[in-house]
Amino acid sequence: MEEDLDEGQTQKGCLECCIKCLGGIPYPSLVATILLYAGVALFCGCGHEALSGTVTILQNYFEVVRNPVDALDVFTMIDIIKYVIYGIASAFFVYGILLMVEGFFTSGAIKDLYGDFKITTCGRCVSAWFIMLTYIFMLAWLGVTAFTSIPVFIYFNIWNICQNATVLEGASLCLDPRQYGIVPLLEAKTVCAGSEKFYKMCESPELDMTFHLFICALAGAGAAVIAMIHYLMVLSANWAYVKDACRMQKYEDIKSKEEQELHDIHSTRSKERLNAYT
Repeated sequence: MEEDLDEGQTQKGCLECCIKCLGGIPYPSLVATILLYAGVALFCGCGHEALSGTVTILQNYFEVVRNPVDALDVFTMIDIIKYVIYGIASAFFVYGILLMVEGFFTSGAIKDLYGDFKITTCGRCVSAWFIMLTYIFMLAWLGVTAFTSIPVFIYFNIWNICQNATVLEGASLCLDPRQYGIVPLLEAKTVCAGSEKFYKMCESPELDMTFHLFICALAGAGAAVIAMIHYLMVLSANWAYVKDACRMQKYEDIKSKEEQELHDIHSTRSKERLNAYT
């Protein structure tokens, strides 16, 4: 019987410990972190592969050659964007961890309001700093989303021209990369319907795959924007709770001091009466 009782108490203690651990997880911050990682991974992975597919299309079908001189051509710009993607992936991986840790500490501060934990001024400043930084990143991701919509628009036009060329026989439809600023105006790299390169490009898997990869990258950037908005709501709510908790903590400190002063006064008067009686 004693062994069964000890085993039951052990299981109850483990269950309470698990419930306490699960209760300490900041689920809104966890959801926002998962959404941020998914959006950044989708944007960086699909964007990188879509840029590689763009290089293949430009070289194979438009015969655009990389400039041997250190000049800012389309291939150099694509390489720069790839390095920016690497930086975005690394930076937001670290930033997601920091926001998750901040969520844990803020939740602990709220849950342990009436315990030994004291909310410091530094903690409030850190929360305010994360709110400002997350707002700036949200605006940055809005700009990234708008920038990512440009290649989606370009590839949609190319895909639409390919579809119209197959439907309308004898139509004079051409693709000129100079319209989008990809090549200089002096270089004529036009590919028109009826040519072998045009039909090869329209039927190639690179065009279809690159188009869909850019769409996925756009969706990833949109998911990152939603994650930043979610983070802003969570951080703002935590800031309000922490601010409220600070006021409550000050009230409790003042109340305890007043009670201590009243107790000291009462003790002093009791001693004076006792001394006067004796």
